[in-house]
Amino acid sequence: MHAYNRLPNSGHNSPSSPPSSPVSRSPRLRNRSSAAGRPGRAVPKTLAQRLAWILLSVLLKRQGIFLFAPLLYISFILFYMGTVSFDVVPVIKHRPAPGSVYRSPQLYAKLRSEMDSDNFSVDTISTIWKHSYKGGEWRPCTNKSSGGLPESNGYIYVEANGGLNQQRTSICNAVAVAGYLNATLVIPHFHFHSIWRDPSKFGDIYDEEFFVKALENDVRIVDRVPGYIMERFDYNMSNVYNFRIKAWSSINYYRDSVLPKLLEEKIIRISPFANRLSFDAPPPVQRLRCLANYQALRFSSSISSLGNTLVSRMKEHSANNSGKYISVHLRFEEDMVAFSCCIYDGGDGEKRDMDAARERGWKGKFTKPGRVIRPGAIRLNGKCPLTPLEVGLMLRGMGFDKSTSIFLASGRIYDSQRHMAPLLEMFPLLQTKEMLASAEELAPFQNYSSRMAAIDYTVCLHSEVFVTTQGGNFPHFLLGHRRYLYGGHSRTIRPDKRKLALLFDNPNIGWKSFKRQMLNMRAHSDSKGIELKRPNDSIYSFPCPDCMCRINKTEDSRSSSVT
Repeated sequence: MHAYNRLPNSGHNSPSSPPSSPVSRSPRLRNRSSAAGRPGRAVPKTLAQRLAWILLSVLLKRQGIFLFAPLLYISFILFYMGTVSFDVVPVIKHRPAPGSVYRSPQLYAKLRSEMDSDNFSVDTISTIWKHSYKGGEWRPCTNKSSGGLPESNGYIYVEANGGLNQQRTSICNAVAVAGYLNATLVIPHFHFHSIWRDPSKFGDIYDEEFFVKALENDVRIVDRVPGYIMERFDYNMSNVYNFRIKAWSSINYYRDSVLPKLLEEKIIRISPFANRLSFDAPPPVQRLRCLANYQALRFSSSISSLGNTLVSRMKEHSANNSGKYISVHLRFEEDMVAFSCCIYDGGDGEKRDMDAARERGWKGKFTKPGRVIRPGAIRLNGKCPLTPLEVGLMLRGMGFDKSTSIFLASGRIYDSQRHMAPLLEMFPLLQTKEMLASAEELAPFQNYSSRMAAIDYTVCLHSEVFVTTQGGNFPHFLLGHRRYLYGGHSRTIRPDKRKLALLFDNPNIGWKSFKRQMLNMRAHSDSKGIELKRPNDSIYSFPCPDCMCRINKTEDSRSSSVT
């Protein structure tokens, strides 16, 4: 009688079958016996054959072939390469990464013939703005106060830093803070900047008397602090308590932290003061900013006189376009090119110039250990200043031809003789303030960068088209000022510099394709001409709706029927 088997039955052995022999379960012995039992297969006889047979058996049975496969593959490749002549191996040409090489001159040479033969019949300068009055027109609506001012809480003295338009930000913000705190504002003092190197005072650039008069019902403004107060500080402004205020501080900070000290000391100093007030402010603060920027700040009589004269001369030069001209803000001065760390086609000479300019202006900022500069990545990110040639290619692609009058607002162009030549070929009617004005007319302003920038600002403000190429305070203020003057539309072309970098780097692009891209870019600038200010936008670029009111068609018809 057999014991009950609880193991699963394999189907081959029954409970009564005897167990298999241990010898027969050994793979080695089983193979040997099977090999001996097969009459058609010869057993190796020599020692070498036996060793090979054993090695192959071990590999096959233990799957060692997979360990030796890479070795066998490499041996095969080495054997094959030994039979190939290296004289016939193809040479792979490596193209530099996009943006790493300045290719615009080659693109200009390729497109020039097609560009010159393109007869663009549409009057571009007169038909460029399609969206100017879509949805109604905007008008200035910043109202002045008519009531008297309460007793002042004390004096605020600010020190404005930066160039012309950064100082303008400081002035307008100072007016807003002083009005909000019911303080008396001392005419702002301008720092002597290491880059701008302009010692001009407030009255040298702006009409100081007009400024005080325009704000008299909103903010008290004086040109100096009374002696009885300064006597406490030995008549030295550096002894006055100075607030080091963080950038973009809220107006509540001034109320909670600055006002108590003002009431205690009766005078405070804020230095530096550029961008020390957030853009997101309540309506009373915004109204004072609007009033200061768009109504109270007017250039001095000498600057306004020459600026308006140059506007008239540009309109005379543009008689074939009904007096309409383009203004271009070009930032290709040596310091701007050096700061960008972009590489152009000047070779070793350009590198020496840029290294020297960086050391003069920024003292080792760009040579710190571990700092890596990638000019190609900077260009693809849209941070490289556009060259005069690239500006010319862009404008010709946008439909402006050789008969277009251009006013170029710029400082001293780096290596101007070489860089300006292609732009003058594309636009022979181009003018600068140095070309429009005589040496005698420019002499009073020649060594003052802020006053020269104010002249450029005036001519750009009254152009039919304004083209910004690099960003910064100058175009941002013009963007808003032109909206304020032209019914809410900026009439400004703001190119997509990232897209331009790819187009200028493409050696295969044709004129028609390039032109199509430029016309799309122009249309995009037109559609973005009217934009409303969002909470953190600058009121100096987006005056709607804080400084302007909308007039829609129903309001126009209603007002005309009443009159």
